[in-house]
Amino acid sequence: MNSQPLTVEQVFARAREGRLWAGHLVPGLQAEAQPSFATLAPHDGSQIGQVALGSAEVVDAAVRTARAGFVDGEWSRLAPAERKRVMLRWVALLEQHAEELAALDCIDGGKPITECRETDIPETLNTLAWYAEAVDKLYGKVAPTGGDALGLIVKEPIGVVGAVLPWNFPAQMFAWKVGPALASGNSVIVKPAEQTSMSAYRMVQLAHQAGVPASALLLVTGHGADTGQPLGLHPDVDVVSFTGSTEVGRKFLQYSARSNLKEIVLECGGKSPQVVFADVPDLDAIVDDVLSAAFWNMGENCSCGSRLIVERSIKDALIEKLIAGLAAWKVGDPTDPATRIGPMIEQVHFDKVRGFLEAAGEEGARLVHGGQTLALGSGWFVEPTIYDEVTPGMRLFQEEVFGPLLAVTPFDSEEEALSLANDTAYGLAASLHTADIKRANRMAFGIRAGTVSVNGFSEGDITTPFGGYKLSGFGGRDNGLEAFEQYVQTKTVWYVN
Repeated sequence: MNSQPLTVEQVFARAREGRLWAGHLVPGLQAEAQPSFATLAPHDGSQIGQVALGSAEVVDAAVRTARAGFVDGEWSRLAPAERKRVMLRWVALLEQHAEELAALDCIDGGKPITECRETDIPETLNTLAWYAEAVDKLYGKVAPTGGDALGLIVKEPIGVVGAVLPWNFPAQMFAWKVGPALASGNSVIVKPAEQTSMSAYRMVQLAHQAGVPASALLLVTGHGADTGQPLGLHPDVDVVSFTGSTEVGRKFLQYSARSNLKEIVLECGGKSPQVVFADVPDLDAIVDDVLSAAFWNMGENCSCGSRLIVERSIKDALIEKLIAGLAAWKVGDPTDPATRIGPMIEQVHFDKVRGFLEAAGEEGARLVHGGQTLALGSGWFVEPTIYDEVTPGMRLFQEEVFGPLLAVTPFDSEEEALSLANDTAYGLAASLHTADIKRANRMAFGIRAGTVSVNGFSEGDITTPFGGYKLSGFGGRDNGLEAFEQYVQTKTVWYVN
């Protein structure tokens, strides 16, 4: 792509012609000459472009460049205020290309274009700007020594960072990782998901155009086995920050153990509860929150509120209102601004979600809405589905679906509600609805999850750390000032006499 911003229509036209491209952005590598594979539009299965294959050799070239740049200090030793100025120039450039980036995430990931335009890309820009602004406002400490010594406690960039991204929020997760890692002075190697590499490729190009050194922000594309694994095993990578499945997260821990004991930060899966008590004054007022928690981004969201735990006396009334509310959730072509639910990302994932539809009925859950796959375009569409009478022993209660399926389970007491909410191997997020502030406080502190939202569905915002308990991950947090901790080392400088 050239340096001029493209319109949404121009990106879609290039996709129809199969002309989109994402490849390695590593100095000295000609990405266009690398072997590549076809990438498909999830909504119709058409080939929209090519993505360069990775290899251990490509990863090694990226790491060597990143390390040399870090040691040389062209970015790592740049004054924080100057790093801020460069990053803000980058954000201004990204803003000029916002429509283009929205279209790339839409066509590449099957994400509704309206959501990309109004949420994903604005939040991406806000995240990068926030970390740019924060970097020259963080201070070290002076230890409380006696007069014969001076102890300085300082934070230094950790070195070479591997940022391994998921496919469900391509641009936004790029910003969550790259923002604090780059602002801290590290050299960052981004490995986007093979299904959704286009926006990351464009954002790195624009970063270089804005003045970020090519050795400070690099991109390697490809599959997990040919790019992600070599990055995890490389002995000169200092930390890998990973967002994705718990299964793959375990592999990065193994890679660390087999190599240099690099730090691993994991933000993995979730099976988040939505707890609704009967004292909610207006059921109509919470319908949009409950539906958004369950079906936003097609349920392809690690904090998806996929378990609705509702007090028995209001369960049927709430389900009725949810079904009525789903009339506004159009399923269809993600390039249509009216669409709210697009396709599953790929055939393999679609088959997985369809397997949950089949298992739910076999295990005795009662289908109350949806339950069908739709013959639209690629056929990878699942209509928003609600199952009632889901018990803790069912797969739909325990396993992450990553699709638009909501499991409804009744409760009769606060103690039972808390027990059901915590009856999961995950602990990423939760939401609860009640008019009783004391109950809200008890539940919020009783639920074992990294984020608990009260009387609404939310993951917080850029100022609040995001991450989970148990199988949802550990090692650090995205967002907030806490995110910087993933990407810095703590050093004590002790002056004697």
